[in-house]
Amino acid sequence: MNKKIFIKCVSMLAIFLSAQLVCAQESTLRLVSAFAENGIYVQRLQLWINKFNAEGKGVLQINFLGGPKAIPTFEVGNAVKTGVVDMALNTGAFYTNVMPEADFLKLTQISITEQRKNGAFDAINAVWNEKGNMQYLARMVENQPFHIYLNKKIDKPDLTGLKIRITPVYRDFFLELNANVITTPPGEVYSALERGVVDGYGWPIGGIFDLNWQEKTKFRVDPGFYDAEVSLLMNLPAFKRLTETQKAYLQKQLLALEAENTFWAKFTNEEVARQSKAGIQTISFDAATSKAFKDKAYAVGWAAAQKQNPEIASKFKALFSK
Repeated sequence: MNKKIFIKCVSMLAIFLSAQLVCAQESTLRLVSAFAENGIYVQRLQLWINKFNAEGKGVLQINFLGGPKAIPTFEVGNAVKTGVVDMALNTGAFYTNVMPEADFLKLTQISITEQRKNGAFDAINAVWNEKGNMQYLARMVENQPFHIYLNKKIDKPDLTGLKIRITPVYRDFFLELNANVITTPPGEVYSALERGVVDGYGWPIGGIFDLNWQEKTKFRVDPGFYDAEVSLLMNLPAFKRLTETQKAYLQKQLLALEAENTFWAKFTNEEVARQSKAGIQTISFDAATSKAFKDKAYAVGWAAAQKQNPEIASKFKALFSK
């Protein structure tokens, strides 16, 4: 064989084998969202996924499968636990059916950066690994307090006689405020408000415009309480199967995602202004009453956590509080 032809053949074979090796090393993770695709959470997630895939060619890719139409919201946690999907964008309140401790994350009062430094992040993963067969990867939403939204005005933090739509996030607190609580999926809240089935609901400061609830909402009660937690989770066996190179790349992108969390404080201010413009009035209390209202929210939240799991609640409280 001609030497030049031989060298060319060897070079082509090397390129082919190199390409095959890259393909063999690259893995694709299947990700689903517990939130609707038109919402701000998924919009920001998709920007991150695009960057992740562009920079991760040959190493790691993410295949976004969609929102609740792919897997119903309250089944996403179990889908991650059992490995039906590799990753999910989810919030603790949506997978308490898998592990009740997931709801404890709403009680964090320090940033995810601080949680990584003070041991809280590792403590969360110890529990999530053992009880949920999950790896807690990153928190992508912070500084999003929950609020009470109403169609009837109140002059003190008392919901006596009012029917309020809830999720597990606010059940105990709203019961403490004497509300009649009703659980409905988010997709049914608009019609429940329209038909008078409920007089209000709990929800974070952002997101009501995604669901058109502003059309049926007259008041927002300040101050907000707790902190809406939206995070990325991963099936633990799938996480362990990643190579060290893939884990390092994933960690780099997760930290970059968390570094963007400064967005949410700005978003909060924009949503407050947007709600005001839409005609939603603010109900506020004097300083002492406001402090007592917020203190009660956390006292009730931690009391409920203690009932669920005293050991973990006590550990988390020390790490989550200011």
